[in-house]
Amino acid sequence: MGQELEQDKLMGKNIKTAREALGLTQEQLAAKLQVSGCDISRATLAKSEVGIRHIRVSEIKAISEILKVDYDFLFKGL
Repeated sequence: MGQELEQDKLMGKNIKTAREALGLTQEQLAAKLQVSGCDISRATLAKSEVGIRHIRVSEIKAISEILKVDYDFLFKGL
């Protein structure tokens, strides 16, 4: 279980890094995810970024497209 939590934290950190590199707020990214069909709020995104919520595959796909990063970047360090 500890390793799962660490993996969630690492992916969340990678998402935050990519989001901040584009100058997007959590609110802006959440809005873009909602438009793409992911039912996610800013608060839910924040939980994902700190690793206390598992990220769904559909969210990973949308995040990759919106933030213009490949899956390798999102999974870096896992």
